[in-house]
Amino acid sequence: MLIQIPRGTQDIRPGTVELWQYIEEQARDICRRYNYKEIRTPIFEHTDLFLRGVGDTTDIVQKEMYTFTDRGERSLTLRPEGTAAVVRSYVENKMYGDATQPTKLFYIGPMFRYERPQSGRFRQFVQFGIEALGSNDPAIDAEVMALAMDFYKGLGLKHVKLVLNSLGDKESRQAHREALVSHFAPRIDEFCSDCQSRLHKNPLRILDCKKDRNHELMGTAPSITAYLNESSQAYYEKVQELLTMMDIPFEKDPNLVRGLDYYQHTVFEIMSEAEGFGAITTLSGGGRYNGLVEEIGGPETPGIGFAMSIERLLMALEAEKVTLPVSFEMDCFVVALGERAKDAATKLVHDLRKAGLNAEKDYLDRKIKAQFKAADRSEAKYVAVLGENELEQGVINVKDMSTGDQTEVALDTFVTYIAEKVQ
Repeated sequence: MLIQIPRGTQDIRPGTVELWQYIEEQARDICRRYNYKEIRTPIFEHTDLFLRGVGDTTDIVQKEMYTFTDRGERSLTLRPEGTAAVVRSYVENKMYGDATQPTKLFYIGPMFRYERPQSGRFRQFVQFGIEALGSNDPAIDAEVMALAMDFYKGLGLKHVKLVLNSLGDKESRQAHREALVSHFAPRIDEFCSDCQSRLHKNPLRILDCKKDRNHELMGTAPSITAYLNESSQAYYEKVQELLTMMDIPFEKDPNLVRGLDYYQHTVFEIMSEAEGFGAITTLSGGGRYNGLVEEIGGPETPGIGFAMSIERLLMALEAEKVTLPVSFEMDCFVVALGERAKDAATKLVHDLRKAGLNAEKDYLDRKIKAQFKAADRSEAKYVAVLGENELEQGVINVKDMSTGDQTEVALDTFVTYIAEKVQ
């Protein structure tokens, strides 16, 4: 029986995986420039972490988590997002006591959500995200958004925009919450069962409902910005001022809410405006989550971060027809004729690799014509031909594939010759 890949997952094969590697390298490089350090957390965590950290009124917790019971009767969950796990590690390892503050971390890794597979959305997907913990400075909010925008721009995307909102502090959110309940309650029976259950638990989540997004009450719902208290409004204005000073364009959207319960103050999304990208334009999103560290058992600690899908980033690059500078070229392919030459080629290829070069030879006992075809497919910069006669004379013929020039090189200087040529 043919066993196929699970629905909502994908194989990333050679020829494509190099694009992923390049993107991951660029992510690590920009985090180095912004002084964010990598953290790697487990693929699975105790389910309670996500119930408390993500919020039990979210779609992620209610519908999308991969949860299982292990042999010790413990409930474990494949991580659906990165922030809760990073904060758990921050608390458990007492990183709040480190001399260097704020704590600035980044992660790259697979996440898991049971949702309907569609273009750019998978049940196993890869996120790149950052978290900055320990600072209430609006400048760190601006920095987080700047890093995300710099990353997209650095990869060559031009049609992206930053959309910004504020959810305010606890006092502001409570006032807004009461206004939302009053607004939706008289006609809540016209909404889906999810919205009905959220009315008193977390009415802000109603605004994020995909089923009822066209209901007339959605367009007239009270805006959070009308309920920001003085300090929340001042914080929001400072973030905008700093983004303007950094020459980072943004749009304000008072209806922008994020799908997780832990956000306060700044929330944002980065969207693609590329033609043909698709109906769902969001590339990444994030915001400030003051209160999450305490919820997971740590001291009162502010935090802010974002996460982006690598899959959707690749879609955006394709939509804008951006070609990443990924090289598939090989430094040298050694063609061998005769048994003794084949043995000698094995050592030559090994020596090339020890010298840090990308080298290959034939392992299928093919004729010379087929070996040259294999060299062409590998996009070799140089093809070296070694036969029995060349072996006797201690030389090897080297062909520059870009010019067609051929040179006879002594075997004992061959590796040095190729190394100098490909520098």
